[in-house]
Amino acid sequence: MTNNSFFDESRETSLVKAEIVAKYFWAWAKVIIPQAKKRQTNIAYIDLFAGPGRYQDGSKSTPLLILERAIAEPDMQQKLITIFNDKNSNNTESLQQAINSLPNIKTLKYQPQFLNTEVGEEIIKVFQKIRFVPTLFFIDPWGYKGISRELIGSVIKDWGCDCILFFNYNRINMGLGNQAVEKHMKVLFSEERFNQLKEELKEIKPHERELTIIENISQALKEIGGVYVLPFCFKNDRGTRTSHHLIFISKNVLGYSIMKDIMAKESSSSEQGVPIFEYNPATKYQPLLFELSRPLDELENMLLNEFAGKTITMIDIYHRHHVGKRYIKKNYKDTLIKLEAQGKIIVEPSKRRKNTFGDTVKVTFLPQQ
Repeated sequence: MTNNSFFDESRETSLVKAEIVAKYFWAWAKVIIPQAKKRQTNIAYIDLFAGPGRYQDGSKSTPLLILERAIAEPDMQQKLITIFNDKNSNNTESLQQAINSLPNIKTLKYQPQFLNTEVGEEIIKVFQKIRFVPTLFFIDPWGYKGISRELIGSVIKDWGCDCILFFNYNRINMGLGNQAVEKHMKVLFSEERFNQLKEELKEIKPHERELTIIENISQALKEIGGVYVLPFCFKNDRGTRTSHHLIFISKNVLGYSIMKDIMAKESSSSEQGVPIFEYNPATKYQPLLFELSRPLDELENMLLNEFAGKTITMIDIYHRHHVGKRYIKKNYKDTLIKLEAQGKIIVEPSKRRKNTFGDTVKVTFLPQQ
């Protein structure tokens, strides 16, 4: 199959996915550019499976959104290098035409580059030898061919380099039981983890299968240097099955925090204000299901237990606790306001504007009885 099949996906899903990547690029670039200026270096955006530029319904895909934002920002006009690769030359020709039609595209100091390279072992060897400028990589294949832990490790190894991976859950889930594609599964998960995963999947219930697969790919990515891994789930139009995940991989906790906020805002629903990190077109028709879980109640208990007897600022609570959990900063502030009202913590200063909780507010957790 070619990448073109991917461009048949629903308008809603395609827009949300492209927006997540484009919004992170914008926030990432804003953080990286001042440091890049000090180091006298450029920044880059590299898309290894770029596709033809527009979805079948005419909406803009990620490359066009990225370049539009770069054109509008003077620093990016001077600093950004973009490389768009696709094995299919028809895709790159279509993408090049779409990019050339963007207003003011010539204001970019570095004009976009287009490649027709197959992603595989050869490109990994090249990437392993290159010292990248700060780069955001987008790896968005139709299936799994060419995707490996080695590839992802090679693109995140240098300072300022983050990766967003399109993880085609449907095809990978089927591939885990297909001997014909075992070699692709082994380079993605590692041979040892793949063998363990196959055995584990035999013993678990169907509803646990997806969580187990995503946990294993997340751990596999951590093993190659992806200290911070954050998946975002996309459901099909009926909300009955997962189609894919976007997985963010970084070595930097600030990037992780930024992406967490972006994915939280793009989530289709929340539970007690806690984002589900999922885009499900059907959630608007099933609101009751998402009120049955009460994650803020769980956060209260976690904080009371973990910080019992300690005095610590709000921002330090957040930094020490949120990694690996779906809570965002607002959830911590809301929980601390509630705990203060219940008399379970002592807060300094105690006099503040109603329902506010600043980053520097000191919190003393009373010892647990």
